[in-house]
Amino acid sequence: MRNYTDNPIVKMTFEFALEIMEFSEALRAQKRFAFSDQILRSGCSIGANVREAQGAESRADFIHKMKIALKEAEESEYWLELCDFAKSYQKPGKLLNDIESILKVLNKIISTTKAKAKSANHLIG
Repeated sequence: MRNYTDNPIVKMTFEFALEIMEFSEALRAQKRFAFSDQILRSGCSIGANVREAQGAESRADFIHKMKIALKEAEESEYWLELCDFAKSYQKPGKLLNDIESILKVLNKIISTTKAKAKSANHLIG
């Protein structure tokens, strides 16, 4: 991994994706292929969009990519909650806490970036 260790959300989402890969494999072992595929896609997409946002062309592009990451995180939370409540499915354990933390950080990044954009527009206009 490139030197993103000083960027908490990049690090969090990368580590989450690694854990999601393992969880997905456990679901596959239970022959829960549809859930395995959905969780793998949405869980790994969070970090992919966060990484893509690091090279955004503008503040608006950055916000857009982070919003996509947020949507993927919300979808991941949904699939993990379903697994948690289903009687015969692999339990997600700490992944639910991890996704909550990621959601909080993403929401904060988006709101802070929007506020900075609004403030910058006020200074210009």
